[in-house]
Amino acid sequence: MKASELLLQLEHMGIDTIAGVPDSTLKQFCDGVQTYKGKMSHYVTANEGAAVGVAIGSYLATGRPACVYMQNSGIGNAVNPLASLANGEVYGIPMLFIVGWRGEPGVKDEPQHVFQGKITCQLFETLAVSCRVIDKETTAEEMKAVLREAGETLARGEQFALIVKKGTFEKESSFQWTNGNSMVREEVLGQILRVLSRDVVIVSTTGKISRELYERSDAIYGGHENIFMTVGGMGHASMIALGIAEKRPDKKVVCIDGDGAALMHMGALPFIAARAPKNFYHIVINNMAHESVGAMPTGCQQASFAGIAAAAGYRATDKLETEEAVGRIGGRIEAEEGPVLFEIPVSLGARSDLGRPKESARQNKENFMAFLNKGAGKE
Repeated sequence: MKASELLLQLEHMGIDTIAGVPDSTLKQFCDGVQTYKGKMSHYVTANEGAAVGVAIGSYLATGRPACVYMQNSGIGNAVNPLASLANGEVYGIPMLFIVGWRGEPGVKDEPQHVFQGKITCQLFETLAVSCRVIDKETTAEEMKAVLREAGETLARGEQFALIVKKGTFEKESSFQWTNGNSMVREEVLGQILRVLSRDVVIVSTTGKISRELYERSDAIYGGHENIFMTVGGMGHASMIALGIAEKRPDKKVVCIDGDGAALMHMGALPFIAARAPKNFYHIVINNMAHESVGAMPTGCQQASFAGIAAAAGYRATDKLETEEAVGRIGGRIEAEEGPVLFEIPVSLGARSDLGRPKESARQNKENFMAFLNKGAGKE
């Protein structure tokens, strides 16, 4: 199935707006959205709930249903506006969902996707959203029937979801862009590890940041027990780090975040600033894109995270644009009181042979907690 053909069919259904958060399963579809020549308005939103909000607003303004795309892990962010606003027992706002199915039962996937994959269809059923699964075996006639059913559902003021298996969309036209930054993220992360004390606690966000930290730490130090890799729950690493920092004031706690993740739940910034933990340090690696799921721009490329954090009330903020400035981050964390945010602009791209943690998520959790307990004088 070609993304351009599906998008054209959606236009024929009266859909003129599409909003969402990119997903690796939907990589070819997302590329197709970016390169589509039709009249559809496209919004990359900070989180999936915001995409539902755009869809509601678009419908209220035009009377036309919108399309929302996401990875199935994003259903959680969409539940509130979907259940409390769009549902037929409230406002009855029609919208079509296109959802990448990570963690599909019977298909090997990363641990953070397994449970979400099991309950994906059940969640939509619970939310009173009709859903159909499509894959590369879905014929053109079958797809027409599915879209006909979707159109009838939307006409009733209800929602409909297409659950998309991996490989459903053909590679059609790749979307590529550059952000103009020169520093390489993995090299920056390695430099940060080298200048931080080994006693520092690190909480890293989901995606390639955690994978690169894992490999770099093992290569440099032979281990990674001081790093909690937040392999799921995009956008929540900073609040996890805050929880640790508040309970362990004897430790320096560093959150290594991504720009897409920081955008997803940006309310964390003023909350952290209000709590003002002196041992909290926030590093935002900014490549202006959702790179782990296909490198689509975040839609907020102009955002200054250092400026936002300063306005939110962080004790200090800085944008580190050279390797020399990054090299001084260890000394600054030792000398300065938090909360401090460092924004580091980096280029796009990652090694094709970048690995994943060899241990289970549970084992990494236990190793990390043992590291913390040892620091507290416990065995």
